[in-house]
Amino acid sequence: MRASRLINILTTLQAKGLVTAEALAAENAVSVRTIYRDIDALSLSGIPVYSERGSDGGYRLLDGYRVRLNGLTPAEAEAMFLSGIPGAAADLGLGSLMAGAQKKLTAALPEDLRENARRMQQKFHLDAPAWLAEGEQPVYLQAIADAVWNSKRIRMRYRSWKAEKNRVAEPLGIVMKGGAWYLAARVDGTVRTYRTSRVLDLIVTEERFDWPRDFDLAAYWTENTQRLELELYPNWATIRLSPWGLKEIEHMAPPYVRANLEFIGEPDEEGWQTVRLPVAHERMAVSEMLKLATEVEVIDPPELKHAMRRAVETLVARYAEPAALTR
Repeated sequence: MRASRLINILTTLQAKGLVTAEALAAENAVSVRTIYRDIDALSLSGIPVYSERGSDGGYRLLDGYRVRLNGLTPAEAEAMFLSGIPGAAADLGLGSLMAGAQKKLTAALPEDLRENARRMQQKFHLDAPAWLAEGEQPVYLQAIADAVWNSKRIRMRYRSWKAEKNRVAEPLGIVMKGGAWYLAARVDGTVRTYRTSRVLDLIVTEERFDWPRDFDLAAYWTENTQRLELELYPNWATIRLSPWGLKEIEHMAPPYVRANLEFIGEPDEEGWQTVRLPVAHERMAVSEMLKLATEVEVIDPPELKHAMRRAVETLVARYAEPAALTR
């Protein structure tokens, strides 16, 4: 435990330069007195660490001295692949490993590159969850990640949009999309996708399986996403949009719908534009159109137009002023 802390102190001093005892204590979750003892131990072992007194003082390494221990542990190397999404690493239980790996990597860089790395961290940040939406915190995410990494079969109770189901699955990979975590798992010889927040119960067995060498998680996810989009938006509709509605649909429509939006003709004198776009099944399509309120008019298909009329009539009846009471 102490050896790990001494290494951490060394890499911190090399990466940051002057560091206070209080900062080192906070980072290593120990007392300031313990840091004093650790610094003494480093000095006695021949490490050229010295103190600078005063309100801006602290500890630093002798100029030109470099820590030779820059190697990453296997676990830290694995965690580095999530270094761009610290929230994701923390969700998977790899936050501390990733921090240690980044520190060692920074310490190994020449000073000019180290400064570039610091500037990059200061100026760029990846927030993976969707805008105005909270990232999910699935109960079994870390257990699923462990099963994926160790190729262990899982038994899970899963809530789909239809019903609860029990599955024995071979977990192949995990994907984070818009703040939600998805599991790609082989069930009965077929790879399927499960939203991890819908896993109600989970048992990680000791049964190992052979990970399919021809399975490519990124390729599978791309293909799966395209297939899902076609399933979610199987129909087409022709609608008219006001200038405001046209701007609004650019913001509210998902990427698949925006990519397949077709403009028909030119806007009329009031700026209304006719467009053709993929839509979901009737009930969901009506819900999406109602978000545009009076800025949209459905032209085709007739079934969707009639469904919109029924929805509007229901809303009018619901919000109509009550009849005046008579004596």
